[in-house]
Amino acid sequence: MTKKIVLTGGGTAGHVTPNIALLPSLKEHGYEILYIGSYEGMEKKLIEKAGIPYVGISSGKLRRYLSAKNLTDPFRVVKGYREAHKILKENRPDIVFSKGGFVSVPVVLAAHSMHIPVIIHESDMTPGLANKICIHSAARICCNFPETMKLIPREKAVLTGSPIRAELLSGSRERGYEITKFPKEKPVLLVIGGSLGSVTVNKSVRECLSDLLKEFSVIHICGKGNLDTSLAGTDRYLQYEFVADDLKDLFALSDLMISRAGANAICEILALRKPNVLIPLSASASRGDQILNAASYEKQGFSYVLEEEQLTRETLLDAVHSVYEDREKYTAAMEKSDVRDGVAKIISLIEETVSNR
Repeated sequence: MTKKIVLTGGGTAGHVTPNIALLPSLKEHGYEILYIGSYEGMEKKLIEKAGIPYVGISSGKLRRYLSAKNLTDPFRVVKGYREAHKILKENRPDIVFSKGGFVSVPVVLAAHSMHIPVIIHESDMTPGLANKICIHSAARICCNFPETMKLIPREKAVLTGSPIRAELLSGSRERGYEITKFPKEKPVLLVIGGSLGSVTVNKSVRECLSDLLKEFSVIHICGKGNLDTSLAGTDRYLQYEFVADDLKDLFALSDLMISRAGANAICEILALRKPNVLIPLSASASRGDQILNAASYEKQGFSYVLEEEQLTRETLLDAVHSVYEDREKYTAAMEKSDVRDGVAKIISLIEETVSNR
């Protein structure tokens, strides 16, 4: 008999790409897959591109701050709940897997009311508001950080790591050299500031670029609209707004990385065992989750953390040189971690939950 699963999650790439990473293994295990997202969220294009049936529902954001939309969005959530309930009733899935984001809330609550088991995944060290609402309705809760296990019901918590796209782990260093034309005698520094790039990180890297190039070749993935044309043609410095198919090979080529501390980004760094400098998004521009994520990786010996408030030309150069000199120490710490193949662990958990239903 065909097994059915509903995936949900949306709002940002971080709530979608881990679900996409699960697709090949879910298909191999015989699952019929349906994705529930918002009507026109970014998840719609990503999932339809992956060839998975997609259904949109009404979605309202739950805010911690004052906004006029707080008066109308609860009605959107209620509408989304009714739509999700109808979709689940028509499709009768064996299980729902949620990656979070506000669109997932009505789906998880509707599934729970219908006694359909739900597994949710929390990427950050502390659960976001959407997942906090869903915890009661979940049979199991997957997480990336040991510290998260203390913040959720012990009987539900499972340390799985984040699902990583298999192709990211299959890059070729030689292919990386072919793409970049970099000389093999220089180590390679990869800078990546998240899906939208980071103005702060970009600026700091470029301010000390001449010094970095004395020791490293530099690949700079700076985000859409963030190319610096004045640096075009600089020897051993390549800028990209975004990299798709070649990303795995650029990862394989890199000897160390500078990155923001978004949960998916740092889980990829851990899976790839890359020595790294993390520059978390400041608390003034976020709920502080990246700061906590980075602190956990620093505590475990995986990363050197440089907070945005301390970011200068000198501190960035010091951080890069320190990590490169101690690169074997960072790699050894990451090798000791048993959090690597999030896909395998999560698929096993889905199978177990379905079989016990």
